[in-house]
Amino acid sequence: MTAARSTAPADRPRPGLRERKKIRTREAIRSATYDLIEEQGYDATTIEQIADRAEVSPSTVFRYFPTKEDIVLTDECAPPLLEEFRARPADEPWPESLRQIMHKAVGLGVGEALEVTRLRCRLMADVPAVRSRMMESMSEAGQSLAEAIGERTGRDPQGLEVRVLTMSLIGGLMEVPQYWARTDFREDLADLVDRALTVYEHGLSS
Repeated sequence: MTAARSTAPADRPRPGLRERKKIRTREAIRSATYDLIEEQGYDATTIEQIADRAEVSPSTVFRYFPTKEDIVLTDECAPPLLEEFRARPADEPWPESLRQIMHKAVGLGVGEALEVTRLRCRLMADVPAVRSRMMESMSEAGQSLAEAIGERTGRDPQGLEVRVLTMSLIGGLMEVPQYWARTDFREDLADLVDRALTVYEHGLSS
């Protein structure tokens, strides 16, 4: 399986030597995990096996990823995308800003390695532990997104309205990769994200 590539945009400052070493270690752990899961399944894959394949210690794996599920779910491009949401034009409707950065997120993820993206989606759909951890991590991401939407709209990010809006969006986006996997990846992932955002903005068409 192709190792995950760094997704840092070209215009972002090149990380220093220490950070580049950390990135290589994270990528080695992720690549080892994906390969082992493809070979023997998720449940049979252990942290010890991952560490051995990545040529690091188990404690190093845990230092980078608190759980096995985090190895599958950790997305390197999420923080920059939130930065880009905040950097979108102030007069642009925030749903359109969100649509633009989600298109970019899909492009980065699929461009990284299509088979890895599909594997991650299959695990989200089929493995309860991965799905549960995804719900936890997306809830955490929702906090940051609520802050960004609050800034854009001038509303209290901890207010009920913003929280309901944000978590409704998070729930819908969580369904997209699972739906994609359950329909055997027949449709384009970017199109599915676009459809989900349209439902979020306009509801079900008559």
